[in-house]
Amino acid sequence: MFAGTGFGGTGLGGNGLAGTRLGKRVLSRWFAVGTVVVSLAALVLADPAAADAAPLSVCSGQPQKTVSFAHGGLRIYKARGYACALTVADQPGARRAMRVSLQARGGSPLVDSGDFTQHAGPVTVHALNRCVRASGAVSGASASTGWVLC
Repeated sequence: MFAGTGFGGTGLGGNGLAGTRLGKRVLSRWFAVGTVVVSLAALVLADPAAADAAPLSVCSGQPQKTVSFAHGGLRIYKARGYACALTVADQPGARRAMRVSLQARGGSPLVDSGDFTQHAGPVTVHALNRCVRASGAVSGASASTGWVLC
């Protein structure tokens, strides 16, 4: 039908789209859609208890320090020139007072506080070649670090 363009055949076999760039793009997109569908199905069918065992972090980067205290824990992460902190409750559920604070040396502390169900934060500061200190609290119990990530 259209000579030399690869649009002349019917379907994807024979002289159709399969051997052309367009045909390869169409097939790769269908493959990508199929991969996404299979991945989503795996997430839906996954064991819900496994999701509770390892909570996902809302901070990017590698975990650097964890400080546990009654009712929760303080987590500090570092990625490139930034540090990130959050306070996580041991028993997520009911709203309760939570607080997280992160300060880079020479800067002002960033604070996230309020009544939360799972975590306070994240708070992120620029910490390239600077130490940071953090503190966190859940329901009156608290913990803090000295200067870390130096």
